[in-house]
Amino acid sequence: MKIDIHIPTQTLELLDDAGRVLRRYPVSTGANGVGEECGSYCTPRGRHVIRAKIGAGQPPGTVFVRRRPTGEIYTPQLGAQHPGRDWILTRILWLSGREPGYNRLGSCDTMRRYIYIHGTPDTTLLGQPGSRGCVRMRNEDLTELFDLVPVGTAVSILT
Repeated sequence: MKIDIHIPTQTLELLDDAGRVLRRYPVSTGANGVGEECGSYCTPRGRHVIRAKIGAGQPPGTVFVRRRPTGEIYTPQLGAQHPGRDWILTRILWLSGREPGYNRLGSCDTMRRYIYIHGTPDTTLLGQPGSRGCVRMRNEDLTELFDLVPVGTAVSILT
């Protein structure tokens, strides 16, 4: 299996080994566009791999900070109490770049930038850029994807 994330259409496709689309999901990538530099809040392009899967067994809406569950479950009321918070919910697929000098190592390292595929509140608009560089998905879609892909799955972020 392989994942392709298409920046122009703001979609994520799960492909089988023959390249057939098994699932297609709407996503939201970086509001600042694409780019690899640390601190840019852009979505990094190129070839990546799922380095870690975090959150297995957690309930939908689990809030994560620094890849750890906080004990909170997202509600609109919690969102209203913390209006500027970057919500990372339900599951995390932590990406690592595979192209040294482009999205791996140095000031462009995807993993050190903490770039994830992660859940987001249901009110978050998908299908257009809006994140701080990560790839946001609906919680139910992410849970399905999380259960389908192993650590080591190839991920391409395409422009």
